[in-house]
Amino acid sequence: MTEKILQNKKHGMLVLLAVIAVYIAATVGVIFSAVNAIIPLVVVCIVVLSLAWLPLCGLKVLKPQEALVLTLFGNYIGTLKGAGFYAVNPFCTAINPAAATKLAQSGDTAPSKPSSIVVGAEGLMAGANISLGGDKKISLKNMTLNNGRQKINDCLGNPVEIGIAVIWRVTDTAKAVFNVDNYKEYLSLQCDSALRNIVRMYPYDVAPNVDTTGDGQADEGSLRGSSETVAERIRGEIQTKVADAGLEIVEARITYLAYAPEIASVMLQRQQASAIIDARKMIVDGAVGMVEMALERLSENQVVTLDEERKAAMVSNLLVVLCGNRDAQPVVNSGSLY
Repeated sequence: MTEKILQNKKHGMLVLLAVIAVYIAATVGVIFSAVNAIIPLVVVCIVVLSLAWLPLCGLKVLKPQEALVLTLFGNYIGTLKGAGFYAVNPFCTAINPAAATKLAQSGDTAPSKPSSIVVGAEGLMAGANISLGGDKKISLKNMTLNNGRQKINDCLGNPVEIGIAVIWRVTDTAKAVFNVDNYKEYLSLQCDSALRNIVRMYPYDVAPNVDTTGDGQADEGSLRGSSETVAERIRGEIQTKVADAGLEIVEARITYLAYAPEIASVMLQRQQASAIIDARKMIVDGAVGMVEMALERLSENQVVTLDEERKAAMVSNLLVVLCGNRDAQPVVNSGSLY
């Protein structure tokens, strides 16, 4: 299905004025013919008054960044695009199967009516709210889809919770309306599928011997450290799936990322242990450097001459003082070391 833009249809005001003029003329004709008892003219004017409203059914008003897909007796005849006051065949029907679907946090402006039935995110598995009512116009604006958080296993099997925000817009109204049943629900489900496919390729944090690019070599890709790369891959994956629906994925961003609650405390302990080890390693490296410097300075300045046993004792004492997690409490020896 190829989109066809209807041109030269912005004469809605002219049609409206013409209908008003016809009604005025027909009303005057009825009065004149009734006064002069001209029965055929009365009948004609009454018929005109009864049917002159039909062209009003073909008047369409569109705001900027709006479109209307029209069919005539089941056949696609074209799409109205751009702001204006249009006049089309009054028997045309506007089609938009997604008119009653409002995506979570999207730029959709279709109002929810008090008598509407609202279905939550669990009901659709897509974070979409369904409400009755709404017009048939298709928004061409950039809209935001924020699907709910999903629990997905990363490449190491660890469950993580992740959420994304997708910026999208309609580029081909004919494909969006006729190629899929409901392009908004279709987009939401494809976002879920693409998110799962990409997240399963990455570990939450950098892990050894993990290939995230598919080139056969281990790399340092991760969900936490390569968020820009992951988001771009998610965008590309979604785009390939929704191209046939006439949609363009402008941008995808990760909005939430965390370990699942059942392993979050264990992973926190792991991170704390790793941080403690790194800190201890830095303290030991610094302490060894300070001991080396102290021995070199004592030897260069010939402050004291130490044999190997005394050097070993001094190194041991300095490392205890420098690497300990408490303040040192020295013992003063007033006698000889031997």
